[in-house]
Amino acid sequence: TRVDPDSVWALSAGDSAACRSMIQGLRNEGIFTPPSLEGTVVVPGNVGGAHWGGLAYDPTREIAVVPVNTVAAIVQLISQDQVVDTVLRQESSRLGYQLNRMDGTPYFMRRRLWLSPSRTPCTPPPFGKLVAVSLRAGRILWDVPLGSMETMIQPGAARATGVAGLGSPNLGGPIATAGGLVFIAATLDRHLRAFDIETGRVLWQSPLPAGGKATPMTYRGRDGRQYVVIAAGGDGEAFGTGDEVIAFALGR
Repeated sequence: TRVDPDSVWALSAGDSAACRSMIQGLRNEGIFTPPSLEGTVVVPGNVGGAHWGGLAYDPTREIAVVPVNTVAAIVQLISQDQVVDTVLRQESSRLGYQLNRMDGTPYFMRRRLWLSPSRTPCTPPPFGKLVAVSLRAGRILWDVPLGSMETMIQPGAARATGVAGLGSPNLGGPIATAGGLVFIAATLDRHLRAFDIETGRVLWQSPLPAGGKATPMTYRGRDGRQYVVIAAGGDGEAFGTGDEVIAFALGR
C-alpha cells in the first residue's frame, strides 16, 4: 500500500501535522518497499497484516476467518559505525522505537509504529479487522472492524470525528465452533467477542481483566456444557496487565 501525507488520519490538527512531519522524506513505493537508510514507511507494519495469531477455519461452511492489522510502521537502517550503541538505545527508549542490531550486517534496525503524539495510528481506520474468506467462492465474505480504541481514545473525541468502527490493533487468534461462532479477544479494548461466522455480526462480548493476546480454546465440561477459555495476561503496557485464565459457559 502506498502512503503519502494526504493519506494521514488524525483526531486533531496537531496530530495530523505531527504524522505528516514523521514521514517527510521517507521511502514508500508501495508493498514490499525495503527498509532503508533514509527510513521507510511500511504497510502493513511489523505487527501484520495477518499476524501470528493465525486464522480459524470452519470445515463445514468452508470459511476461513483472519484477524488483520492495518497500521503502518516506520523502519530505518542505521550504520553501526555512525552511532554509539548506548546513545541510540536511550533515544529509542525515549521515542518508543524498537532497536535491534542486525547480526551479520553493519546496521542497526530501528522501528516504531506510525503513531501520533496522542498514541493513535496515523493511518485511516479501521485499525484492526476480522476478515472472512469463503473458500467455496474464493472471495471475501465479510470484513468488519475488530474491537475499539476506547482505552486509547476518549469516546467523545472519537464521536466528534464522525468516524464509527475504529477497530483496534490486535494480537491474538480466533477459534471457530461447530455452532457457527467465531471467538476472539486480541484487542486493545480487552474484550472477548463472539461473531456470527456467516455474517460477521457481533453476537456477544464481555470485558476481560487484561488484553487476551492469545487464542481461545473450547471444551465440553463434566456438566455437559460447552466452555470457552482465554488467557488474559495483557502485556504490561497498552494491553494492560493480568495473570488470569477466564472461562465462559455457553448457554444451552
